[in-house]
Amino acid sequence: MRDIRLGRRRILIDGVPSLVMSGEVHYFRLAVRDWGDRLDRLVEAGCTAVATYMPWLVHELPDGSVDLTGKTGGHRDLTGFLDLAAGRGLAVIARPGPFVMAELKNEGIPYRVYERHPHVHPVTWDGAPAPTRTIDYLAPAFLEEVDAWYAAIMPVLAERLAPNGGPVAAVQLDNEVGMLSWVSNSPDLTDGVLADFAAWSGGAFGGLSPRGPSGPGSLAFHHALGDYNRDRYARYFAFLRERAEAYGVRGVPYLVNIHGTGGGRGRTYPIGISQLYRAYRGQPQLTSGSDHYLGDLTVGNVADLYVGNAFMAAVHDADQPLTSLEFEAGTGDYGEDLALMVPPSALELKTRLCVAQGNRLINYYLFAGGVNPPLDLPAGDGNDRVAFTGERHGFAAPVDPEGRTGPAFAAIRSVLSAVRGAAELLADMDEEHDDVALGFVPDHYLTEYAYPGDAERRAVVADLERFRGMGSRDVLARALLLAGFSFPAVDLQEDFGPGRVLVLGSATTLAAPVQRRLAAYVLDGGRLLLAGMLPGRDTDGAPCTILAEALGLSAGTPVEGTAEFFPSVRAEGRAEVRVGVLQHLSAPEAEVLVREAVSGAPVGVRVRAGSGQAIVLTCDYPCHLDFWTGLLALLGARPRHTHDAPVPGIVVTSTAGPGGQRLVHLLNVSPVDQSLVLSRDGRPLFGGRGIDLPARSGLMLPEGVGELAWSTCELAGPGLLRRRGTGDAAQVGERLLTWPDDPAARGRTVRLDQERPAPGHSTPSNGS
Repeated sequence: MRDIRLGRRRILIDGVPSLVMSGEVHYFRLAVRDWGDRLDRLVEAGCTAVATYMPWLVHELPDGSVDLTGKTGGHRDLTGFLDLAAGRGLAVIARPGPFVMAELKNEGIPYRVYERHPHVHPVTWDGAPAPTRTIDYLAPAFLEEVDAWYAAIMPVLAERLAPNGGPVAAVQLDNEVGMLSWVSNSPDLTDGVLADFAAWSGGAFGGLSPRGPSGPGSLAFHHALGDYNRDRYARYFAFLRERAEAYGVRGVPYLVNIHGTGGGRGRTYPIGISQLYRAYRGQPQLTSGSDHYLGDLTVGNVADLYVGNAFMAAVHDADQPLTSLEFEAGTGDYGEDLALMVPPSALELKTRLCVAQGNRLINYYLFAGGVNPPLDLPAGDGNDRVAFTGERHGFAAPVDPEGRTGPAFAAIRSVLSAVRGAAELLADMDEEHDDVALGFVPDHYLTEYAYPGDAERRAVVADLERFRGMGSRDVLARALLLAGFSFPAVDLQEDFGPGRVLVLGSATTLAAPVQRRLAAYVLDGGRLLLAGMLPGRDTDGAPCTILAEALGLSAGTPVEGTAEFFPSVRAEGRAEVRVGVLQHLSAPEAEVLVREAVSGAPVGVRVRAGSGQAIVLTCDYPCHLDFWTGLLALLGARPRHTHDAPVPGIVVTSTAGPGGQRLVHLLNVSPVDQSLVLSRDGRPLFGGRGIDLPARSGLMLPEGVGELAWSTCELAGPGLLRRRGTGDAAQVGERLLTWPDDPAARGRTVRLDQERPAPGHSTPSNGS
């Protein structure tokens, strides 16, 4: 029996903070004889848990009965698979839907549900049928069907919960709720939803046609529709949890999967957070998990992952930890066309960054491929199987459908070896942050719906998409991270206090309550860096200049670059640079920092207001790291960690635990090998020793751990150090050679008789 709880943003197993490293294995896509092998591969890779979807579509038979014991086919023997996992000491993360996606037809919902209740398939704009196989989540007929499915599967899980001595350690409720209607820009607008929306909004939009809103009031309507859906999804999750608990699933954490990455980027990921955070924020023993498909991790998208984690944490309560429920694994060749090949190093980089930011659970998806079984009744859709991917599925996974391991398997095994070496520390550590926080405005991501016939709505969405979150051209967050800052995010729609310099990528639309909070923050002594456009309107399109007036500023119409017009700006003491957009500022009392090159009009100013100050930059200035660190230095913020690496691409942060123990996390996401000396608050770390960091690699270096003052080797476990790239370890107290280019260091652990510097650095006087 195990007690599994969420507390202090940790996963507590029998009261002990723990990391859970998992891989997704779909039993229903494997022959029973292969289950043991795939679970053994999980253990070999270093995982401690297995996650799996449990598809309603697979387990329901044509007569409506449910087979969970394999009576009608081994691929349905869920109980057998759970028991096999338990026998190997693996925890189970159960994902029973009702939606599961996973390339299954109907997203895992039985055909019968649609055939018996055709009205649960929603209509959308202009009364057209929704183009995806989604469902009106709160349709009574659908909820009755879901209750019947839960009545079948939840008792099976309840019997095998960890508190009852079984393997089931957590249960995910549904999957990617709201994603299908978002990606198709097709909100559910059935008669029932419209009636519910009218009641929720107090009939405020009776003058508009909700199925085709445009014209006066449409901006307010679109905003309200997105906010209404947050409540709708929250009610749906509450129903699922209540029914799961009614059927005995109590005493383990519940999970909600957050969708939103695409095209190798995470710029739209906060849309998923915005849609669903009301469903889990503040809910006991329930937390969210990321679902990210970023492909490689590079200088271009590393900030996407970092900011995604930070925004998730910004809407968690004090007990809810970060998790990742679909952590992309494998080559990324999902179409079997060799159009994409993700290097194995991406797995290492993404894993290292996520554990540094406090992810307590990572589920590698998909860990093992398999075969899609046939449907019981032919669908006449070209393959008559449960999924639309053909016979083989998961061909890009670390373990392919035939059980062969690929390069990604070795990458998972390697990085999990490093994570296990520091797992006891990581499980009870929190990321240390600099004197900077990134502002998160969830309502800036209420852009999932825009009526195609409403030009004004489309223009507002485009403006928000351009400037929100990570800033225009993503420069704001990327510059922070690659300049050495480690930072949290702050939900600006909730009350926040003084403290760190607040950095916000701002569009021309910013809700009046948020403007009031920011104005009060600065007037009361806060420090603000606003980059993008000076806000001038509320979410309903009405003029709103509360923040501008508090700062003593006004702004002109944005000036756009074109194929024949190249707006350029010049910062004090710097070369002129071209920008894509700028906005002139009127700031009679301000210190001008950046001007338009030709007119000399201010586009970047520093103002003092009340007892605080703000820097407002109204152009998309390039990602010149020294420019951005200079702005923040004017506001009194500097990164604790600095280094002398010659090429941008080093990410550095640190985690700290009880008693002053610390891990310094270094990533090189650049494509070149780098050598650097790392400093904290201006003082060299690790005795000033140079650290070699090959291209696309990472390190977790200990400080103040037990008797160890510091080391440029990673931990191999309590009291052990390990050389990078080998399995060799030595007791703390042995002095280890750490330069991978030294022939004596390859493949073994050696003592140091005489230390030498890394290339390009001086010899330290002593080391550890």
